[in-house]
Amino acid sequence: MADANAETDLKQTPLHDLHVELGARMVPFAGYSMPVQYKAGIMAEHLHTRSKAGLFDVSHMGQAFLIGPDHETTARALEALTPSSFVELGLGRQRYSVLLNEEGGIIDDLMVTRPVSEEDDGKLMLVVNAARKDIDYAHFRDRLPENVSLQVVEDRALIAVQGPEAVAAVAAHAPKAAELAFMSAASMEFDGIDCHIARAGYTGEDGVEMSVPAGAAEAVARALLADDRVQPIGLGARDSLRLEAGLCLYGHDIDETTSPVEGAITFCMQKRRREEGGFPGDERIQAELKNGPGRVRVGLRLDGKAPAREGAEIALPDGPVIGTVTSGGFAPTVGAPIAMGYLPVEYAGTGTALELIVRGRRLPATVADMPFVPNRYYRKPKS
Repeated sequence: MADANAETDLKQTPLHDLHVELGARMVPFAGYSMPVQYKAGIMAEHLHTRSKAGLFDVSHMGQAFLIGPDHETTARALEALTPSSFVELGLGRQRYSVLLNEEGGIIDDLMVTRPVSEEDDGKLMLVVNAARKDIDYAHFRDRLPENVSLQVVEDRALIAVQGPEAVAAVAAHAPKAAELAFMSAASMEFDGIDCHIARAGYTGEDGVEMSVPAGAAEAVARALLADDRVQPIGLGARDSLRLEAGLCLYGHDIDETTSPVEGAITFCMQKRRREEGGFPGDERIQAELKNGPGRVRVGLRLDGKAPAREGAEIALPDGPVIGTVTSGGFAPTVGAPIAMGYLPVEYAGTGTALELIVRGRRLPATVADMPFVPNRYYRKPKS
């Protein structure tokens, strides 16, 4: 029998009542009551985001600051826990990284932003995954030097607006948003509300993520949804959009057993860090960079219309099982089922013929390049 208190035990984001008002189907996710879809349905929400702009409530994610006496001290403290370079990170710039365990496995992936104001020297803003934030915060507190502290932010919401019309829709209320470069951020006003806006996202589209005061989140969301270009989007379409973009979902495509090299996310490791090491699991990761890993994350395209979900086995044609699907589903933009999974490197070449075992049936598939849909991140025109 279902626990009658299970739903009431869930946390709610500042936009919960708005989701209900808009007819969202709410589901438990990472300890929160979250919208999985609205009345239009996942397919329509996905395609609207690709063609115009979608609004996502991501307030369940963790927001925090690392605070030290100066930028280099704080950056070095973070570099001791991740394989990315933060000393060189410019004012107002953002970087994707991973928090590593001693074996080089990924505790979580996160976004790190250096505030644009020199008055905030010594601060780095973190956004971490909802299901991992308590683990992440404990990890930081146990390992930060005495002169660097973690400050968790509890009174702010996080709203993502994604799609080719996203920045224009936001800039109608916050004109400075249009000036942001990709992977940059700044504080600005949205209809007089103090916000922190970063030009980034999790869909492969242009767009922004907005950190706003919790009490103002509904006003910001309603202002954006009054624009015909913007529709609310749930977790269902968020997942299919990031899968088409070839982006990892923590706990599925990467976890504490996966290295950044195996996960094919070595772009988070800048040259200095690759060469000098000095991060957890550096011996394993540097060896994999030099000699190649034993397995690697790949994209998969299936013949036909039947999708393969997480956990489906990957086999050689009429042969043995050699891997496992970590994410999969029907890709609305592609018009076909796609998936990601791990394979031994000798079978990871683009075009390799495979079979995915779904409900006892062997479905033909091939290794495919990612992203499945070309990314459309914003690039400033060359002057």
